[in-house]
Amino acid sequence: MLVLSGILIIVAGFVLRFNPLLVVLVSALATGLAAGIGPLDLLAAFGKAFNDSRYVTVIYMVLPVIGLLERHGLQERARTLIAGLRGFTVGRLLLGYLLFRQVTAALGLVSVAGHAQTVRPLVAPMAEAAAQQQSGEEERDEEAAAMAAATDNIGLFFGEDIFIAIGSILLMKGVLEGYGIVIEPFHLSVWAIPTAIAAFVIHGVRLMLFDRRKRRP
Repeated sequence: MLVLSGILIIVAGFVLRFNPLLVVLVSALATGLAAGIGPLDLLAAFGKAFNDSRYVTVIYMVLPVIGLLERHGLQERARTLIAGLRGFTVGRLLLGYLLFRQVTAALGLVSVAGHAQTVRPLVAPMAEAAAQQQSGEEERDEEAAAMAAATDNIGLFFGEDIFIAIGSILLMKGVLEGYGIVIEPFHLSVWAIPTAIAAFVIHGVRLMLFDRRKRRP
């Protein structure tokens, strides 16, 4: 039962609002020691996990760059660019971004765009500026920013399954094989295409309806 102490540490750490990384690290150490794993073996396991997932640390280099660009007016430049384009609506902007996000995700380029890289510094400010231009209101349009974030989620979620080597495809393959259903990853990728097209059409209609609501009365 001592092996389950790691769960209690995680719950207590999150309730007390300690640093999540520190809580998880202490929980892993407690679980490993309770299971009879030596300190050196635990250190080796941590090192192997970090080495296998070292691409995750790229975000630590991306975020400071984005923060520096935002401090020097990246969002304001994006808003100014959209404000100077006539006939450019929030629906058309997000529809184009949805297409871009789905196509790049289908090619396996899931990290090309995202909330931190593109939505917050570029897409959301552009959507807000387009919505303000359509409605004539001067206040920040949080609904347009939320729609920009939703568009990124939908584009990624339904586009990545087309890529044969993505984790979700391998997960589905493993689950199906557990129930005795053997299927190749390529077949799963092919059948993800109609779903991605349907998602594009459905969300595209939502964007057009959102566009209509934002027009000046």
